[in-house]
Amino acid sequence: MGTLADKLKVESPALLRVYLGFPSKLINSGNLREYYQTLTDFNFMMAKIQHPEFGVQALIDDFNLVDHSEALTHPEYEPQKAKALNLIQALLWMSAHILDRDKTQLAEQLWGRLVHLRIPEIQVMLEVAKQCKVTPWLRPLTPCFTPPGRGLIRTLKGHSDCVNAVAVTADGKRAISGSDDNILKVWDLTTGDELLTLRGHRGSVNAVAVTADGKRAISGSRDNTLKVWDLTTGDELLTLRGHRDWVNAVAVTADGKRAISGSDDKTLKVWDLTTRKKEFTFTGHSRSVNAVAITADGTRAISGSRDDTLQVWDLTTGVKLLTLTDYSGRVKALAVTADDKRAISASDDKTITVWDLTTGKKEFTFTGHSSSVKAVAVTADGKRAISGSDDKTIKVWNLETGEEGLTLKSHSYPTEAVALTADGKRAISGSRDNTLKVWDLQTEQELFTLKAHKDWVKAVVFTADGKRAISGSRDDTLKVWDLETGEELFTLTGHRDSVNAVAITTDGKRAISGSRDDTLKVWDLETGNELFTLTGHRDSVNAVAVTADGKRVISGSKDNTFKVWDVEIRRGFLAFIWRNPIAPRQLFTLTGHSNSVIAVAITTDGKWAISGSDDKTLKVWDLVTGKEQFILKGHSDSLNAVAITPDAKRVIFGSDDTLKVWDLSSGNILASFTAESSIASCAIAPDGVTIVAGDESGRVYFLRLEGMEELT
Repeated sequence: MGTLADKLKVESPALLRVYLGFPSKLINSGNLREYYQTLTDFNFMMAKIQHPEFGVQALIDDFNLVDHSEALTHPEYEPQKAKALNLIQALLWMSAHILDRDKTQLAEQLWGRLVHLRIPEIQVMLEVAKQCKVTPWLRPLTPCFTPPGRGLIRTLKGHSDCVNAVAVTADGKRAISGSDDNILKVWDLTTGDELLTLRGHRGSVNAVAVTADGKRAISGSRDNTLKVWDLTTGDELLTLRGHRDWVNAVAVTADGKRAISGSDDKTLKVWDLTTRKKEFTFTGHSRSVNAVAITADGTRAISGSRDDTLQVWDLTTGVKLLTLTDYSGRVKALAVTADDKRAISASDDKTITVWDLTTGKKEFTFTGHSSSVKAVAVTADGKRAISGSDDKTIKVWNLETGEEGLTLKSHSYPTEAVALTADGKRAISGSRDNTLKVWDLQTEQELFTLKAHKDWVKAVVFTADGKRAISGSRDDTLKVWDLETGEELFTLTGHRDSVNAVAITTDGKRAISGSRDDTLKVWDLETGNELFTLTGHRDSVNAVAVTADGKRVISGSKDNTFKVWDVEIRRGFLAFIWRNPIAPRQLFTLTGHSNSVIAVAITTDGKWAISGSDDKTLKVWDLVTGKEQFILKGHSDSLNAVAITPDAKRVIFGSDDTLKVWDLSSGNILASFTAESSIASCAIAPDGVTIVAGDESGRVYFLRLEGMEELT
């Protein structure tokens, strides 16, 4: 563990507090070398995060001295080490919301964001973090999170519904957000803490602006009104009425005397905040006005509309100056930099776009939200933008670089399904972008993309030899793919609605699909013919699994039930006459879940089945007796994905943004991993430790379960 680890074992709490608080003293005393060493030591970082008097923010503050003038002019200053410290600080900013919730996730965050960097200090720190894990953990094998210095800085959580609007005070220290939960929240952007909650609107808060002095906020709502708030006390100061429909956008002049609002009634209105009266109304858009911003000099306004245009207005004459049309989606929100040179727009295509207001051309586009972006604001120095989205998150972006993060996020929409080959060397992922991606787990590279489905890919599975894949889609079809050539072999048609799930027998001869048409179908993969249709569920079939011997199929449905089917093909006298196998039959129905069953898995010996449900529980069933064995409760969200290790000892499941490993013998959670978005799918390799998971932002995570030897 090293000398520093020994220091952290001091018996006196007072000495520990002094030691954890001393990095700033190292700069003051001129000991820059020890400052570098301390802030790249995993043990120090972990101790400071977990200490009740310090925490994540205190550790972040320790790094503020990296570029201090005393450090930059010191003879021991080393640019490479300073770069490493800046990257670590940026990582802590990005991971703060996760570490505040679960302080044990520091090693996972470090590996998931820094593993690709070949900086010696960082590689040493990662190795120490790995060695310090004394309990099982899920170690990222690839840079699966957004890396530091590449856009996203921090995520703030607290609203109970979609975030529609956000504004930042001029000093860049606070942000104000508005949500579909009818409230506004005031945030400290340094610590990430929630400062105030503003209540008063009777409908969703669609827009928010803040005065230059940071003392007042103006909000627009689905209740057709604007409200002015005191940001010191949190009190409502006044209400402005006049729009005939929802108020979607609001901006305030630099002097704080006027506000401009945009509405579903297709107009913009200018309000005098001193007299509390409407000054005049602008018309021009052919559809609802969703966004509005004002230049710092107060002479121009920029409006964005559902008519897919941005328009620049002269606030003195009311004349339209520019129309910006190079856009792929409806404009939802707008902000302008303080120098009046750039506008930042947010769209329902999930992107944030930066525009040059002189030329009217697009500079670059940010991607990262998993749903429509409804709000955007920019800091006074023009270096950061803050966006709010239907994915219920607020994200902070770097406007100086405009770069994308280096991750394995190849899909442009949520990853719905993942699978692994039997040898654990390749993975395949299916997405709402209608494609499948095949990955090489040894080189960590994408091999190729399979395109043919006309709608979301909902399910995917490999044949045992890894040569073929079968995918199910919302276009009502299944497709069989040759993974050596990347070509589509044939399409299986017959379902009358979305194919939600697919499984394949061990011999690779049959596939079983589950559909939103309430049925399961058994397919011959050699001929492409449909063999049987299994009916019995009263609602959509969400999940399907087959036993290793191919004799039984388990299905989970939106009707809250779990059914077991006998699909063994038997040949008899009548079957010989009609040249058809005897039809399968339903063995029994397992009830117990109080909501939709959305994931199922079977142990390799075929004795147990595990089901995950929207009722937030995981159940283990005996497939011989049909009885429930035990249940795992306490999840904060529904269980979206389930997989079982080949030795049937552990279950891997996804709930909300967390992937967990559950020991079936003890019923204990062995390890957990926090993703950047809700887990949508997961699979485990034959080695029982390599795990692939996909989330709703489109990311694919490659993880390794380590530390199991500590339990033996």
